[in-house]
Amino acid sequence: MPIEWKYRGRIISTADIESIRRLIATNPESSRWALSRKLCEEWGWKQANGALRDMVCRGLLMMLERGGEIELPPVRRRPPGRPAKPEPVAADDRPVCGPLSELGSLTIEQVRRSPEEGLFNSLVDQYHYLGYEQPVGEHLKHLVSAKGQAIACLAWSSSPRHLGCRDRFIGWGMEARRRNVHLLAYNSRFLILPWVTIPHLASHILGRMARQIAGDWQRLYAHPVYLLETFIDPERFRGTCYRAANWVTLGRTTGRGKMILRTNRIDRSKKCWRCQCTADSARC
Repeated sequence: MPIEWKYRGRIISTADIESIRRLIATNPESSRWALSRKLCEEWGWKQANGALRDMVCRGLLMMLERGGEIELPPVRRRPPGRPAKPEPVAADDRPVCGPLSELGSLTIEQVRRSPEEGLFNSLVDQYHYLGYEQPVGEHLKHLVSAKGQAIACLAWSSSPRHLGCRDRFIGWGMEARRRNVHLLAYNSRFLILPWVTIPHLASHILGRMARQIAGDWQRLYAHPVYLLETFIDPERFRGTCYRAANWVTLGRTTGRGKMILRTNRIDRSKKCWRCQCTADSARC
């Protein structure tokens, strides 16, 4: 009885495996990279923006090789063990302080694939406690500026595929999650730069970002996002800026701390990101 293979929600039939074997046999000089792209073209395996899903396809090919179904050509080039750190970029670190009302208009710019991407990567690597890690899959990078000076960075990535508390909150079953998980985005980094001390700035940026990100995602990946999520380390942070921006806490997830989702419900009073006072307090 033939083994049924399944990868990223796709059932791999015996006929599919035979077509992969023929592809390898008729292209004996092709690398694994070239074979994966040819297979994507044959199957019409593309992202919503039309780009080939060749990285996903290479994962499928390696799974079938490990299972003894196909034999791939030898690896021609080994990727480096660890990506190079971003080049240090000198930033404008003049102190930015005072009430939010006096900060002026904020510019929130999507900088992936732009000249400002190097500045974004460097700032996150220098000042975020987790440093910079190159995202995999769909992702955006937003640089927040006031009067031409960088004050914050936000990184967004494709949402994790399997999260029980999130899926129960939305009401998803397995099939609904498979069809729609690409419509979620994960806030993997949020950095207010250390020379910035503006009460309520973090929640203000999150509110602005939630209104902007769907359009930015649509322009780069040809589909919007409808729900934003993040994780916090409860031993290090309280996550009050997310709550003040009308996100809701779902609770702990395995190994990830608390999970917070963007909703339209205000579940508590606003609090200052600096000292956790309420918005109507005179402490700040």
